[in-house]
Amino acid sequence: MRIPKSLFLTLVMLATAGLLDSGYLAWKHYSNTSVICRIIEGCDRVLASVYATIGGIPTAFFGFIYYGFLLYLLAAYLIYKNPAFLKSFAAISAVGFLASLWFLYLQIFVIQAFCFYCLISAATATAIFVLSLVFLFNLKLWKTK
Repeated sequence: MRIPKSLFLTLVMLATAGLLDSGYLAWKHYSNTSVICRIIEGCDRVLASVYATIGGIPTAFFGFIYYGFLLYLLAAYLIYKNPAFLKSFAAISAVGFLASLWFLYLQIFVIQAFCFYCLISAATATAIFVLSLVFLFNLKLWKTK
């Protein structure tokens, strides 16, 4: 099983963007400083809500771990060429996508405010998930030929 180079690089770039985005939010949480949010108002409201932490740990930190693990899986595939790493990547991308849907629901219907950085993470996780599905679907097509 091989992944097209352009798709691989796109996944690396998306996971890196997610890592930087969530890392920024986690850093701001732990440094107890406000985020710079000029595009959409409401970042502080979202990040100060009860949904912004789980057991005192910022959800952004969990996002940081998630994106870091995705990068680890991509690096492991690159090194070992074991398709299990790509299958794990695709499965774990579903977790990030579902979490993003949940947090988007909370922003729209519960908090009624939006965080620009949270929306970036949601878009990133969604793109990773969709591209993973495209890859897996094409993989099944390639095997039947």
